[in-house]
Amino acid sequence: MNQMIPLAKLRLSPINVRTVSDEKLNIPSMAADIAARGVLQNLLATPVKKPRGSFEVFDGGRRLRALNLLAEQGTIDAATFEVPVLVVKAEDAELSETSLAANFHQLKLTPAEECRAFQHFLGVDGDIDAVAKRFGQTRRFIEGRLRLAGLADPVFEALAKGDITLDMAKAYASTDDHTKQVRIFEQYGHYSYTTPDQIRRSIAGDALKASDPIAILVGEDAYVAAGGSVERELFSEDGDRWADPEIARELAGKLMEAEAQRLGEETGLAWIRPIASSHIYNATADLHRVSLPTVPFTDEEQQRIDTIAERMDEIAGQIDSGQVEDEAAATLEDEYRTLDAEYDELNDRPTILPDDLKAQVGTFLILAPDGSMKLETSYFSETPIRSEDDDQGSTGGAIKSNGSPTEPEATAPGGKPLSARLSDELAMQRRDILAASILANPALALDYALFAMIDGNRGYDRYGTTMKASRPQDPALGSEMEPTQARIAIEQAREALDARWTEAGDVTARFEAFRTLDDEAKAAWLALMVAGSLEAKPEYSATTNPLHARLASILEIDVAQWWRPTSANFFDRVAKGALLALLTEIGGTTLAARYSASKKGDVSSACEKLFAGEAITETDTKEAALAWVPDAMRFDVERPALEDSPDDKDDDETGVDKDDEGLDPDDDPADDFGDDVNDFDVEHPEEALEPAE
Repeated sequence: MNQMIPLAKLRLSPINVRTVSDEKLNIPSMAADIAARGVLQNLLATPVKKPRGSFEVFDGGRRLRALNLLAEQGTIDAATFEVPVLVVKAEDAELSETSLAANFHQLKLTPAEECRAFQHFLGVDGDIDAVAKRFGQTRRFIEGRLRLAGLADPVFEALAKGDITLDMAKAYASTDDHTKQVRIFEQYGHYSYTTPDQIRRSIAGDALKASDPIAILVGEDAYVAAGGSVERELFSEDGDRWADPEIARELAGKLMEAEAQRLGEETGLAWIRPIASSHIYNATADLHRVSLPTVPFTDEEQQRIDTIAERMDEIAGQIDSGQVEDEAAATLEDEYRTLDAEYDELNDRPTILPDDLKAQVGTFLILAPDGSMKLETSYFSETPIRSEDDDQGSTGGAIKSNGSPTEPEATAPGGKPLSARLSDELAMQRRDILAASILANPALALDYALFAMIDGNRGYDRYGTTMKASRPQDPALGSEMEPTQARIAIEQAREALDARWTEAGDVTARFEAFRTLDDEAKAAWLALMVAGSLEAKPEYSATTNPLHARLASILEIDVAQWWRPTSANFFDRVAKGALLALLTEIGGTTLAARYSASKKGDVSSACEKLFAGEAITETDTKEAALAWVPDAMRFDVERPALEDSPDDKDDDETGVDKDDEGLDPDDDPADDFGDDVNDFDVEHPEEALEPAE
């Protein structure tokens, strides 16, 4: 029966199926809608005895919350405002079912339907703010939906059909140009792997963001006055886009040229070149960097530098001696870092540009990320600048950009330096000659490759090749693990190698010494290098590398002969339930039942003895335990990628195991082993491994 009931007589029923927070229900939006149009749909309620004449709303809780919000705001009077209610009398179960059915079949408007609806309402009253107020939304939200309503027809139809997501539609709406929208949609719209970011980048093309340094320098007013257009970005916080970047760049160029001319007159430099970028890497190819003298040290500064250097040497000696306690060593390291920073700061000297050089050098006016123009602090010359000593013939060569004599190979006949481009091209051609020649001597190529990869892991020299055998990035710190039989074998192999060649002087001398080794010694070094390069696992996966599995098969590796599980490396770090399952696998339910009532630590200790072959037990059980290794240690098991989980540990020393907390009593592993699981001696669980007499 439909009734008009005062708001004050209504309260939310506890059987209402909607339980999400008011924040997620967006109550203010619903309240704004009710204030504009009233309650458009009946609430469902059932009468209650107390207080007399009251009703509990079991469907329409969101509308009820919105009405109460309007009452709190003073928009309506709860005592007199009447709400249309369909009163239903039934049992709680039936009312709850009715509430579920009413909410289950409510369909939210699709984004496309929202766009058309807002477009319709805007056409009715023409006021975006009024529409936003009526629907309890922000002006930005309404503008965004209206922008989507103005999408090119193929794009909007795809949104309406659900072929593209709302985020994808927003990406297409980043431009008002329908032609561009359709072209990009035809190019990318049918690929499921396309992302909104890809669409934005494709549409943006050569457009400028309003946050680009050029845009900040020029300013929107000047850009628009020069005929530029701005595309307002409603779906991104990166700022609007300028659709005519060439206009902005032209304006920026004029501003920077004017500033460069002013600074040139002010500084007296030969030239200042403006660059609308924060770096100058691509503008100095045909120039020569000028090395300038720095401000000399004062007596006090030089004395402080000497004192710092002496103290840093003392600290390094104390730490290297290995006789300093950890806490004291940490304090010394902190002091060393502080002194090192001060040393660097003192040596970072400003340069001096002599007046007589100003007419021969220039620099660049760059554009910083914040849109400001800054003068580069490095100086360059268009032709090499000779020192006075070189003019007198004492150096016998030209001066490089860093002020030191140019190497002979970079010097043209007559002593003048080659251009950087010509020098680079000649170096490449020289490299190609060496590469072509080494093809005829595979043995030398092998020596070179081995030496570069082996020696490259212990030194910092340049080896003239991209071949490397870098150490793998292990997923865990090996230093935190106890030494294993395999690790000990690797270190013993390293100590047995003929390492006399490593004691030679420079890199060339070491190479010559390495070449004198016999083939067996070189092969041993190669094996160690390969062993040290092996990765523990593929990134983001727990699956064995198939090549590793094949190598293990060729080598007929028996992992159990190399590795045994212990409490430290395995048993303490898995759940008690896993240990009981393992004992069942090795010795059956009878063996596992002996430990179902024991503490996790006791079970772990017993497992360590059993799997090391130290426990007295049946022959079959002992053999199975000695042959067992976890799947994670086997090469022939494919394992799906799993999320990492922290090691399992007991809560305290009372024997309460985290893994047993919160388990359903029906799932207790002990139930699998009969009712007499507590009849065993748990004071000495290892004794339970001994066969009964």
